[in-house]
Amino acid sequence: MTRFAAAKLALTSCLLAVALTGFSQAQAWSWKDGNAPAAAATVHVTELPRQGLETYELIRQGGPFPYDKDGTVFGNRERLLPAEKRGYYREYTVKTPGSRDRGARRIVCGGPAREPHACYYTADHYTSFRKIVVDPK
Repeated sequence: MTRFAAAKLALTSCLLAVALTGFSQAQAWSWKDGNAPAAAATVHVTELPRQGLETYELIRQGGPFPYDKDGTVFGNRERLLPAEKRGYYREYTVKTPGSRDRGARRIVCGGPAREPHACYYTADHYTSFRKIVVDPK
């Protein structure tokens, strides 16, 4: 019986390790290598919430922005966006109706202020990002 329990424990541990490794590998894509599921990795600008579209337009106009932190450097500490030098990314608040503070929604853009190379939307305070696309490709 001890031998059976040991074999069962070993098999369970092995299956758990494979499941966890498979999950982490499935999640370990980068924006640059193109392995991201297209539907999850992008959002068309017209699919943004109304407040997101307003923020995106303010970014393209150069402001003025309603929050002091808008336009400040985003450090990309989560490393979910493509790696760039510090100062490349800037963050902007997307208003959340009913929220007493800035809420969790943001747009993060990289490159020149008025003509960024790329912008990303997060509805969950940097836990996930979707690249904002303007033209379908």
